[in-house]
Amino acid sequence: MVATIYRNAVVFTGDATAEPVEAFATSEGKFTAVGSLEAVRAAAPEAVEVDLAGAFVAPGAIETHAHLMMFGESLSKVQLRDCNTVAEMQDRLVAARAAAPDAKRILGVSWRFEPISAAGSDQPTAAMLDAVLPDVPVYLDANDLHSAWVNSAALAEMGITRDTPNPVGGEIVRDENGDATGFLLETAAVQYVWGFLQESATDADRDHALDLAFDAYLETGVTGAVDMALMEPDFDAVMRRLDRDGKLPFPYYAHWMLTATGEEATDVAQIETAVRMRDKVEAAGYSEWFRIIGVKFILDGVIDACTAAMRAPYKNGDEPGPIWTAERARPVAVAADKAGLQIAMHAIGDAASDIALDALALVAEVNGANENRRHRIEHLEYVAEDSIPRLAEIGVIASMQPVHCDPAVLENWKAVLGDERAENGFPWRKLRESGAHMALGTDAPTAPYQMPQNLYIALTGGSAIDPTLAPYHPERAFAPGEAIAAQTSGAAYASRIEHEVGRIAPGLIANAYVLDVNPLSAAPEALLTAKVLRTLVAGETAFAV
Repeated sequence: MVATIYRNAVVFTGDATAEPVEAFATSEGKFTAVGSLEAVRAAAPEAVEVDLAGAFVAPGAIETHAHLMMFGESLSKVQLRDCNTVAEMQDRLVAARAAAPDAKRILGVSWRFEPISAAGSDQPTAAMLDAVLPDVPVYLDANDLHSAWVNSAALAEMGITRDTPNPVGGEIVRDENGDATGFLLETAAVQYVWGFLQESATDADRDHALDLAFDAYLETGVTGAVDMALMEPDFDAVMRRLDRDGKLPFPYYAHWMLTATGEEATDVAQIETAVRMRDKVEAAGYSEWFRIIGVKFILDGVIDACTAAMRAPYKNGDEPGPIWTAERARPVAVAADKAGLQIAMHAIGDAASDIALDALALVAEVNGANENRRHRIEHLEYVAEDSIPRLAEIGVIASMQPVHCDPAVLENWKAVLGDERAENGFPWRKLRESGAHMALGTDAPTAPYQMPQNLYIALTGGSAIDPTLAPYHPERAFAPGEAIAAQTSGAAYASRIEHEVGRIAPGLIANAYVLDVNPLSAAPEALLTAKVLRTLVAGETAFAV
């Protein structure tokens, strides 16, 4: 294979403390030389040269927290994130129905609580949807993917009645008569709404969703994704594509989704399932492109819906417990670690991060020292002051998503906390100062997935949705090199793949993106309209404008 030199660029190698270089070379899917043009030419004297015209280059971004199948599906759903009133949402859904009058269902995504509150209601109801779409089932995922809003036709289609039980860790919200209101929280949304829609989807639907997700990510410079809720239909779709093509558009790393059942033996048995699926991929010879690297616990819910586990009650007096209690989570975590699986724990509230840290400390105590553990806590939106140093002490990765604190989606988040906690969220600076390793992703489809916009919020605390809004505590923001490293080399470290990807360095896989804005020197606002010009995967151009 002919070597290629990329020159006349500002090349960020993945090291936040290093100066950019001007050129690099690739050959046979790997970086072979990095540095001055003179040095790179000397290392690759017969290479073809590509002039990047002064553009910025970084290692390929790694989407360190994603839901790939759901993200792809969301790209075909009615987008509601920018709707500011219930009427706007109703109008958009009616327009979708008019555009597809024969559709069996109307599917939407990313509705926010603020428009519901503005309409004078604490929660969405089926009646709000029935008023405009009474005859077709409507299923709407919340912006945070921790609840679902459906109409009466959808409740009937799913067979939800007064006698339908709440699953462990979830709730079918009911009125004073015991009838479902159309709002399903946490595992109730997963079991009833997602479960029903999964059964209704075809293999062709799933294949199309994966295509959309891979293409969208490549267009924004992402060259690897970590799925944080892999389930069997997703697994089957990925394996089907590998059987067909022998490869994926970029490497896909996954954490198997665990479900709290309330029965220890059943919960622990899920680790055996994850191991079996991991070994199946390896036996098929696909581990270059697809790996099951860990398991995912959803310890609590979200602050917006008052389901995140907090040490103190919400403003309305709610004091929800965790989805996984400490007693239930610990034996499963110990079993996962013993099997060599990386543990990722969704913990948004401070009480949930207590459970996570205690469980991960116990894992090390029971299973012994292991420098390569790198278990993770996902989101950490509100973390108690005394928990922050523990992350660094235990060696836990802080996996966070700047897009979750876009000021455009924080109004309800702050309101339901209702006290000083509203101003103490997303403690990026304190986590950095503690020495904890950090990785930055987007959690798509719970938030916009575009890498430059996520970077903008990390650098400013401002809003990529509405840049006129005041930033949320900009003093906590990242320096440019810190943030880009957390999207690239830090993300690779978080998934124990730093010896393969995440930096522009000789011997590593040649994944990179080329951007028309230099985030190291340009005003952050330039990132709001920045465009990825080229994405390289294993040295090949996977996307170009």
